Formats: sequence, structure tokens, C-alpha cells
Amino acid sequence: MKTYRKELFFNISKRVDFINITADVEDAVTESAIKEGIVLVNAMHITASVFINDNESGLHSDYKRWLEELAPHEPLSQYNHNRTGEDNGDAHLKRQIMGREVVVAITNGKLDFGPWEQIFYAEFDGMRRKRVLIKIIGE
Repeated sequence: MKTYRKELFFNISKRVDFINITADVEDAVTESAIKEGIVLVNAMHITASVFINDNESGLHSDYKRWLEELAPHEPLSQYNHNRTGEDNGDAHLKRQIMGREVVVAITNGKLDFGPWEQIFYAEFDGMRRKRVLIKIIGE
């Protein structure tokens, strides 16, 4: 069995944003030369997420609105976490809802997706450098 590891780095200029990283993951699969296996794509920060869904701007807008309703950024005083001097209590909750990672099968050297599926990096506390881990295992 072979393994391959790659990191992606982001410094998103907005507090909250979604970035399509499907092409980056596809590139990593190609670089790995693994034809059959799995790829793990993992947000390596506790205020960011990786998820799979449709690349449709209305859906992404709905996500942002829904997440803000569930865990609004303000007032900052509503989160005990923010009493530590942070202002990102909401970002931790949003990450928990959207998830830490995704796993996708690799078949014949390609991501084995269902219709419309793509991989996204979700940032909930932007404006600083963060990273995503891509780990590929297979033959």
C-alpha cells in the first residue's frame, strides 16, 4: 500500500467564506499515482471545515445565512469561549456543524463522486493563515 500527503494553505480575506478545492484534491490524487484507494481531506484548524456538496452560489448563501442564524457572531458576549479574549466562539460551533473532514473513494485514479459533488474548504474565522491536509492511501 502507498500513501501520499499534501497540505494546502489558505489566508481568506473574509471572516466567512467557502472555497472550492476539488481541483486541488484531484491534482493531489494525480501526483500520488494511486489508482485505487481513498483520500481524506481534513481542515487542520478548529474554526474551519471541509465538506462535500454542490457548487451552487445560492446554496452557499443559504449555508452562510443558516449558520449565522444557528451561531451568530454577535453579540460576542453570548459565548463563554469569548471570555478567554477570543472573538470566535461562533466559528467553533459552525465548524462542528459542518464537520472536520471528508473521505472520498479513488477509482481508476479519479475521485469517485456522485452527481454534482465537489469538495469545499469552509472558513469561519478568516484573515489568518490556515491549512488543509490531503492524505491519500491505496495502490
